[in-house]
Amino acid sequence: MKKIFLMGRSEAGKTSLTQALKGEELHYVKTQYTNTEDDTIDSPGEYAESKHFSVGLACFSFEADVIAMVQAADEPFNLFGPGSRCFIQRPLIGIITKIDSPYANVDMVRLWMKNAGCERIFEVNNKTREGIKELMDYLNEPVEVLTLDRARYKQSLGLNDWDPLPEGVEYPDGM
Repeated sequence: MKKIFLMGRSEAGKTSLTQALKGEELHYVKTQYTNTEDDTIDSPGEYAESKHFSVGLACFSFEADVIAMVQAADEPFNLFGPGSRCFIQRPLIGIITKIDSPYANVDMVRLWMKNAGCERIFEVNNKTREGIKELMDYLNEPVEVLTLDRARYKQSLGLNDWDPLPEGVEYPDGM
């Protein structure tokens, strides 16, 4: 399973999402520090809310296979503007939580995530588990383990580590 790093503002549903991904009962826990257990890195919302702590997001992103911007469907504002992708050297996905909220504006949050550079966007309800299977299927897709030579070769083609090789292109012999 891919190791996922969750970032988003306080009360966006990151810790509840972690519990839902593990199949646990949901219970409120205020995240006081970055939890790096199992296949999930759960960060305090304050890291995304304050420029003084945001460097922590960049640091922890290197420990994950995929980075997830988590935003509730009823968010009053967007923390991640265009260009947020520039400091992330991993695949970036969006996860919209609280899709059942009476104040949900899923289309607006989806647009925010697209503008921030999210490659895929998942809509989930942590309580009913709606959308969790689709997210789990994505996380369970195999991750290509790259050697340094293969990573350099991809870079020479202008690709990120996680981008597939173009059709008809293969690694040189011996890689």
